[in-house]
This record gives sequence, structure tokens and C-alpha cells, in this order.
Amino acid sequence: MQVDDDGCLWFFSKENSEKEHEIKNDNRVQLFYSNKNSSEYLSVYGEAELLRNRDKVEELWSPIAKAWFTEGKDDPTIEIIKVTPRDAYYWDTKHNKAVSLVKIAVGAVTGKQMDDGVQGKLKV
Repeated sequence: MQVDDDGCLWFFSKENSEKEHEIKNDNRVQLFYSNKNSSEYLSVYGEAELLRNRDKVEELWSPIAKAWFTEGKDDPTIEIIKVTPRDAYYWDTKHNKAVSLVKIAVGAVTGKQMDDGVQGKLKV
């Protein structure tokens, strides 16, 4: 729903959901983001925290959220998940997926590395 100025990621969740139980058991999380059309990927490792904060619900609320919270922003089951990133990694290809697959195939046949991808660690 939001990334704040400190880099924390904010999401809605439901009270007593499987996600809530998982976070209570182990608050270490990994988030994946992808732009499949351009073969760009991001992996974020962090720590999740469950919050009951009506002001944050008000701040994050959008009409699309009503699909999950039918009572609107006053739904008593809304929880907020705050993820504080600890590590983040990105990777993408310089070309589209088809070109990358051809280069991998050529590399497998010739024994030469043909990958022209970009990857790295982000400072969080």
C-alpha cells in the first residue's frame, strides 16, 4: 500500500489470518516484486510488525481495499503489517526475456557465458 520515507513497507491484513499467525511465529519476511514484461525483479528481506492503528488505516485506505474489507475502513478485522527492510537485491536483463533465453541456450552450447543481466544489493 505504501513505502514511507524510511523505506518501510505498509500493507493491510486481516486479524486471525494465516499471515498474522506466521508473523507472530517468525517475523522475518521476504517480499518479491517483479515486472515480468521487462524481466526486472526485486527481493526484500525484512522484519514484519503487526499494528492496530486506525490513523494508519485512514492514511492507507483506498477504495480498492473494500474488496477485502467489506465494512470499509472501519472494519474491525483490519490490521496493518509494517515491514522494515534489512536487505534487498535486484536483478534484471538488459534485453527482453526471449533474447535472454536465446543467450542462455547459446551459452549452454558454446560453454561461454552469454548473460548480460544486471544484479546487485541495495543499501537499506
